[in-house]
Amino acid sequence: MEFINGTIVAVYLAAMLIFGWWGKSRTKNSSDYLVAGRRLGPFLYTGTMAAVVLGGASTVGGVGLGYKFGVSGMWLVVAIGTGVILLSLLFAPTLQRLKIFTVSQMLTLRYGSKSATNTSGVVMLAYTLMLCATSTSAYATIFVVLFGWERWMAIAIGGVIVVIYSTIGGMWSITLADQVQFVIKTVGIFFLMLPFALNAAGGMSGIRERVGAEFFTWDGIGVQTIITYFVVYTLGLLIGQDIWQRVFTAKTPTVARWGGTTAGIYCVLYGAAGAVIGLAARVALPEIDVANLGKDVVYAEVATQLLPVAIGGLVLAAAVAAMMSTASGALIAAATVARTDVTPFVASWFGKQMHVNTNENPEHDVRANRIWVLLLGVVAIVLAIMVSDVVAALTIAYDILVGGLLVAIIGGLIWKRGNGLGAAASMAAGTIVTLGTMITLEIQAENRFDGIYANEPIYFGLVASALVYVVVSLLTRPTEPSVITNWNARVAGQGDTEGVDLSEVSGR
Repeated sequence: MEFINGTIVAVYLAAMLIFGWWGKSRTKNSSDYLVAGRRLGPFLYTGTMAAVVLGGASTVGGVGLGYKFGVSGMWLVVAIGTGVILLSLLFAPTLQRLKIFTVSQMLTLRYGSKSATNTSGVVMLAYTLMLCATSTSAYATIFVVLFGWERWMAIAIGGVIVVIYSTIGGMWSITLADQVQFVIKTVGIFFLMLPFALNAAGGMSGIRERVGAEFFTWDGIGVQTIITYFVVYTLGLLIGQDIWQRVFTAKTPTVARWGGTTAGIYCVLYGAAGAVIGLAARVALPEIDVANLGKDVVYAEVATQLLPVAIGGLVLAAAVAAMMSTASGALIAAATVARTDVTPFVASWFGKQMHVNTNENPEHDVRANRIWVLLLGVVAIVLAIMVSDVVAALTIAYDILVGGLLVAIIGGLIWKRGNGLGAAASMAAGTIVTLGTMITLEIQAENRFDGIYANEPIYFGLVASALVYVVVSLLTRPTEPSVITNWNARVAGQGDTEGVDLSEVSGR
């Protein structure tokens, strides 16, 4: 049985490499490599957006939450889906028309100042790199079970596969792989795990007879936890580079809006299905030792004990697919930010000026992007192997992302009076307060949930960031008219060039 399941997963991994080579044939320049040529239609766009946001936490973690809390275990994935829907309906068309590559470039266009963008690039790089390392560690655990490998070997082999297909064809390879991963996840969750688990539990009526009523309440997981999911995941999805980079791949603003909305609705349904699977597993497999083994083992137990041989392998492949799609998306996002935003910033410390021109010498530019993806892929693999608690590092990056950067980014999109000084001060205040609160709580912590994993750092950071943004923007001069004129033109879709030249928007 393990041999058959392992063979199915191995075939899936080999297929990912094939899609890497297929994507290479479509990659002619940086636009192709980083944002799939901005040519994705509704089907490809919806699939790739759903694939990148539904990772291991949504798939394996969602089933585990259903086992532990019942139907309220869906809220984590519902929060993710809500973030995708809000981003798609409110901001995606505008972002698609800007013809940029990174979040920091949007800030440069909007505020016309480097001071408002440098911090965001560094934080975004840390966030995407840690997200990649965390996802790599997650799918490696499945390889350990299936193939009996050591943890470091599982991380290395799985990571190399992701790095290879991401490096070869960039976003085109990732998009094509995402479509396969999207189909596998859909079939695995909705058409295999859900009906088999329900059947083993005696249907919904059988479940109601054998579990308490609290497993069917909407707030069984806790109101505070639900609020935290929406603050962290919904707000984080509004500004994450890995998510924005998918928005940039849309062919038109309409595709970005409605394709993304469809992906968000799919995520909500995915979360509900995962919670029901977990709840059914609680009845069919009550002996799972979640207290000692952790809730994430539930997914594998359902795949191996409730599903027939081979079908269980496909379901395990679905879990690997979920984690790999997140890892590959985070990897190319990290490489894009590193080359486009962080490297010029670091070079400026030594008095050097660097400008990444994505229109000159396309072949050379694609080669440079491949080098960045390869290098950061190796870094992510090493981090996943060497750092035992990459989740802690990801938590810190996520807290700073939301607590420090959210206000300046969303403020630039919705408030005309916001300016560069307000944005820079807002980022500084939000980041300092978030980190300060985190450090204070860690010193005083009596358990792991009172320290860096606590919710308060994000709340305090957001409040401080919002207050400073509004006050400083109102007390200082508005953004230069030339910058606003250029911004309005880009928002209207009148910008013909890709990326951002600082001289074009700041006049400095």
